[in-house]
Amino acid sequence: MRRAAVAVAAGAMAVSLAACGSAKESGGNADSSGSPKKGDDIKVGLLLPENATARYEKFDRPLIEKKVKELTGGKGEVVYANAKQDASTQNQQVDTMVTNKVDVLIIDAVDSKAIAGSVKKAKDANIPVVAYDRLAEGPIDAYTSFDNETVGKTQGEALLKALGSKAKDGQIVMMNGSSTDPNAAQFKKGAHSVLDGKVKIGREYDTKEWKPENANANMEGAISALGKDKIVGVYSANDGMAGGIITALKAAGIADIPVTGQDAELSGVQRIVTGEQYMSVYKPYPQEADVAAEMAVALAQGKSLDSIAKDKVDSPTTKAVPSVLVPVVSLTKDNIKDTVIKDGIYTAAEICAGKYKAACDKINLK
Repeated sequence: MRRAAVAVAAGAMAVSLAACGSAKESGGNADSSGSPKKGDDIKVGLLLPENATARYEKFDRPLIEKKVKELTGGKGEVVYANAKQDASTQNQQVDTMVTNKVDVLIIDAVDSKAIAGSVKKAKDANIPVVAYDRLAEGPIDAYTSFDNETVGKTQGEALLKALGSKAKDGQIVMMNGSSTDPNAAQFKKGAHSVLDGKVKIGREYDTKEWKPENANANMEGAISALGKDKIVGVYSANDGMAGGIITALKAAGIADIPVTGQDAELSGVQRIVTGEQYMSVYKPYPQEADVAAEMAVALAQGKSLDSIAKDKVDSPTTKAVPSVLVPVVSLTKDNIKDTVIKDGIYTAAEICAGKYKAACDKINLK
């Protein structure tokens, strides 16, 4: 993947679309889509991949809907569909939106390869496509996500820090994401770049569909194969899987070993508070969602992405896709206040509800 500087200043996110210029000025993507210039009365198709991970319904969807309304003076409409982890369903959803003549699509692909044909159908119908969070294949017009290799590096570095001298004595288990998700491969690559040669990887899995129950079964297999006294830590690619992993660890009587995560799900943050999970990767969803909405509205209106997208990324099928890569943060119990609480993702009351209050009190989280 080819990219420019990753760090994106928060101020750059608040892009004035009025300053975008015409499609002719853009030098390519908006103009090549063939979309005629439109006003604020646009229809944005939003396709998200699944609803098992909390972020999609709690953050991504409402944030994108809100930003589209804001950018269009309340006139823009978001048509929403969730594929519930089924690539065929998502392809059908794209077909339906093309038939219904949406003005632009935002697609977070279930399967980055399987979606390519549907992306081409949209393109042939003069409907531009923003690849959201995952780099979809096919003739996409724009892409926004996080620097996924950096996510993996952040997880790996945190795990090594937590292990300390134990990194030389035992083995870790790597629980990667789904093989159909290109992000999972990038997380894995980033993690390996940090972990390889520093700690022995006893078992490694690509977890089908990112499902916690599959991670749980994989972890049970790893414990059986390696022995519970030999495992010193677990690389988990996200929080949902971390929950399944920790359940397996508890059942085997394994405690006090670091487990990583990603997405800063409420349950993950609560496990960090109690010490069951060591860290998560906090990905500022408001920034990513805002950029996706800005790209989509600009493309629907035939405007340039030059003032929005400063990076270029190559997908396996499309070169130099205008892109915005949003930076991430390693979330531990030490910076909960400065991340998810400060950004309004959760309140301290939500995190510290019920059985978590005592643990919150111990770390002065109120």
